[in-house]
Amino acid sequence: MDNEVTVSNRVIDPVAIDRSVTVRRVGFVLVNKFSLIAYASAVEALRHANYVGDRPVFEFSTYSVDGEPVMASNGMSLQVGGKFDEAHKLDMIFVCSGIDVHLCADRNILSNLRRLSTHGAQVGAVCTGAYILAKAGLLNGFRCTIHWENLSSFAEEFPDIEIIAELYEVDRTRYTCAGGTAAIDMMLHLITSHAGHKVAAAVADQLIHHRIREGSEGQRMALRARLGVSHPKLLAVISEMEENLEMPLNCGDLASNVGLSTRQLERLFRKYMDQAPTRYYLKLRLDRARYMLLQTSMPILDVALACGFVSASHFSKCYREYFKRTPSEERRVVL
Repeated sequence: MDNEVTVSNRVIDPVAIDRSVTVRRVGFVLVNKFSLIAYASAVEALRHANYVGDRPVFEFSTYSVDGEPVMASNGMSLQVGGKFDEAHKLDMIFVCSGIDVHLCADRNILSNLRRLSTHGAQVGAVCTGAYILAKAGLLNGFRCTIHWENLSSFAEEFPDIEIIAELYEVDRTRYTCAGGTAAIDMMLHLITSHAGHKVAAAVADQLIHHRIREGSEGQRMALRARLGVSHPKLLAVISEMEENLEMPLNCGDLASNVGLSTRQLERLFRKYMDQAPTRYYLKLRLDRARYMLLQTSMPILDVALACGFVSASHFSKCYREYFKRTPSEERRVVL
C-alpha cells in the first residue's frame, strides 16, 4: 500500500517512473481572453501525470503580465501565481491566449519570452498563442500550428514562418497546438517523451480521452459531418471552395473538376444547401473576411485581397449587403 495513491475511497496502482526522470518545471502565461478549455486541458494533463505516477514529474506555475487575475474568453476570471517578469528557472513556458490575440502581444510578454528562451527554456503555445511567439521572433526557422480560424491571417502576417493545419506541432524546442482539447494531445506527447508511454496512457485514461491523437491529424471535423450531407461531388466542390478563398474559382471550373455541368452543380446546391453555389462561395469568403477584421490588425484592403475581392469598394459593397454594416463599421463595433 505504500506505493499506492489514494483519493477518497478510490485506490489506484501508480505507474513506476524511471528514477532518471527529473522534475520538469513548466510555466503558463495567460493573456486577456485566453481559452480556458485549452489552458485547463494542458495543465490538467500535467497534474494527472503527477497523480498516476509513483512520484511527481512536473511542477507547474501560472503567470499574468501584472500578476493580477486574467479574464478568459468565456468571462471567467482566473487567479495566477505571480507576474510574468518574476518567472525564472523554467524548463518550459507556454503562452495561453484565445480571441483578440493581436491585442495581447505587448512588450512585457515578448521580452520575457525572449529572456526565458535565451536562458534555455523550451517555448510553446496553446490555441492562438503561436501569434505571440511569432511576434517575439521565437518561431523563425520553426514549423508551427494555430487554431484553424487563424491559419490564413497568420500566414498573411508571417509569410516566412512555416504554418501547418495540424492538431499540434513539436519542432525541436517549440510546441504549438490548435487549442481546445488538442492541448491534451500535445501534453500527452510531452509526457510520453519525458516520463514514458505508460504514464501518458494512464493520464489519457484518467481524462476519459479514449485515443491519444497524433500531431499530424487534422483540426476540423470531416466536411461530411460538419455539413450533414454525404453527396461526394458536392463535398468535393465545397472542399475546393474552402481551399481557394483568395483566388476564387468560377462555377464552370468547379463543376468540370468533379465531372458535372454548371446546371447540375446549381441543382445540387439548391437541393442540399438551399442556395446557389455562387452565394455559398461568397458567404465563405465574407465569413473569413469578418474573422480577419475582428481578430487581426490587417488593413481592410489586405483583408479584401486575402478573401478574393478585387477592390476595397467591391468588398465593402458585398460585406454591407451580407452583414448590414461596412467593414470599417464592423471594426468600430469592437473598439
